Amino acid sequence: MTHKPAIVVTGASGRMGQMLIRTIAASDRAHLAGAVERPGHDWVGRDVGEAQGGAPLGVIVTDQAVDAFARAQAIIDFTAPEATLEFAELAAQARAVHVIGTTGMSAAQLDRLKPAARHAVIVRAGNMSLGVNLLVQLTRRVASALDEDFDIEVIEAHHGQKADAPSGTALMLGEAAAAGRGVALADVAQRGRDGMTGARRRGDIGFSAIRAGDIVGEHDVLFAQPGERIVLRHVATDRAIFARGALRAALWGQGRAPGEYDMADVLGL
Repeated sequence: MTHKPAIVVTGASGRMGQMLIRTIAASDRAHLAGAVERPGHDWVGRDVGEAQGGAPLGVIVTDQAVDAFARAQAIIDFTAPEATLEFAELAAQARAVHVIGTTGMSAAQLDRLKPAARHAVIVRAGNMSLGVNLLVQLTRRVASALDEDFDIEVIEAHHGQKADAPSGTALMLGEAAAAGRGVALADVAQRGRDGMTGARRRGDIGFSAIRAGDIVGEHDVLFAQPGERIVLRHVATDRAIFARGALRAALWGQGRAPGEYDMADVLGL
């Protein structure tokens, strides 16, 4: 790569937005070209570095995504589903790589990304870390090796401000387990238990979500039958791993053919 791709970060004031800005600003492989926030946000019009409480970065936060995207080769987007859909249209018009870390998107919303992917590269993943994407591959392999005598549970924990549950990563892991068994997750997912639920249904894949404190992200995939348990686990202690993965995806997408990709593609898994 002979030049540094210009990258715009949406949701600049969010937990991931701030980490992404610091990661890109410190990188020698990319250039922070813009920071976008919603209209009316108190960061708009301020230098994004100063708004974060640090040194100025020479990038003014804007609420005009169209103008910011016009200068970008990549957009990194950890926002909310409806905002991401709007950004996908704008990124496609700009022919910019759109890296999506937004979680909580419905099947109908994911379908609405497809037109944008005909014109630009979209890299979307519920989790951008190398470790988690390896865990996804392991989960698929273990599930394919074990029959339904083994119950499968996905247990995840995040900070108390996280808006969606199960997490995007938990759903990635559930999809991997279902694929390993050759079934559709929608047919076997058990996403809530309360009261007199009765015995567990054979073949179900269960989900449990913990929300507390400042937990960055913890995911366990439990395979259990009477007499033994197998636990696959990933613990994130620093959001920087997700920011580094997202930056890697933005760089990987340069020059690729339009289409929808995920982190398994980026990481060669």
